[in-house]
Amino acid sequence: MVYIFLAEGFEAIETITPLDMMIRAGLEVNTISISDEFLVKSSQGIPVQADDLFENTDFSDAQMLILPGGQPGSTNLAKHKELAALLREAMEKNLPVAAICAAPTVLGKMGLLKGRKATCYPGCEGDLKGAEYTGSFVEKDGNVITACGPAAAVEFAKAIIRQLCGDQVVESVCEQMQFSRA
Repeated sequence: MVYIFLAEGFEAIETITPLDMMIRAGLEVNTISISDEFLVKSSQGIPVQADDLFENTDFSDAQMLILPGGQPGSTNLAKHKELAALLREAMEKNLPVAAICAAPTVLGKMGLLKGRKATCYPGCEGDLKGAEYTGSFVEKDGNVITACGPAAAVEFAKAIIRQLCGDQVVESVCEQMQFSRA
């Protein structure tokens, strides 16, 4: 199971685009609210119904953990102590973790990007403690995928699918979505 964490003020495109593309790839994905409410509003005010609440979820089947960016979404993710513990555990187990926009700062402030290449929304790079900031659109270093912002949502999703399913599935999803016509 792939888990996407929703905090009040998340960036909609950075959540919905990867979610849509992962479902097309055949992955099981659950959106998890880190608050005590299933309905979570994006930074654009778009309400999204989470599949479950953090406190009700057993993450033992996790294949990957995903942090969408946005503000104050990323700040809210960083304040959640149980999520921080889950991210630390995932990194210790070398479980894939992905973060986009301002969300790589959640990992950076925790020291989880130390010695890794990473990217994030411009201006947030100071919080990527110990990481080598690349400024790339999408960056993959080992089990960690980071991306720079909303415009990178499709490439971020492709990197996630590639990590979990391989190049052939990425090509199939892109064909279904008519990327060859772009």
